[in-house]
Amino acid sequence: MLHIKVPAREFYDESSATFINRPEVELELEHSLISLSRWESKWKKPFLGESERSIPEMQDYIRCMTINQKAIPEEVFGMLDISIINEVQKYIDDPQTATTITTLEQPRRYRNQKITSELLYSWMIMNDIPFQCEKWHLNRLLMLIRVCGIQNAPTKKMMSKHDIFAQNRALNAKRRKALHSRG
Repeated sequence: MLHIKVPAREFYDESSATFINRPEVELELEHSLISLSRWESKWKKPFLGESERSIPEMQDYIRCMTINQKAIPEEVFGMLDISIINEVQKYIDDPQTATTITTLEQPRRYRNQKITSELLYSWMIMNDIPFQCEKWHLNRLLMLIRVCGIQNAPTKKMMSKHDIFAQNRALNAKRRKALHSRG
């Protein structure tokens, strides 16, 4: 969980022609599958994999991440500046796990797929991951899904040296026969 303090501000409300003092507020944020699905239901596009998001989109994602949302006036989210957005982005990018996967290879069926909240929920169901994990940091949940995928993948059969040599002898014999060669 990330705690962010939005400093007190004074701003001018043109509709009422008055100055308004907004006290300091503390946001409790969680980058989770729940916040992702809230944001995607509003914006109708995937959050993950998108390299550029506008300031209003990020401000709204921070609103979706906010756990104590009922205690926060709505206009606070429109006043979030770039320094707060950058701090939240660092939290979003944090892996939140000690697990590392050394292979860069992704399963072929997921390479060009846009990852949405519904797809993540389906992966959770396929891997028997309990729905309580939807409150985890999203990067931690994604790592768990990847680990489950690796563990559930069929093991690749390794050939012994004897089998490799036998295969190479058979290939060489086949090539010699096709090319009418002795060597």
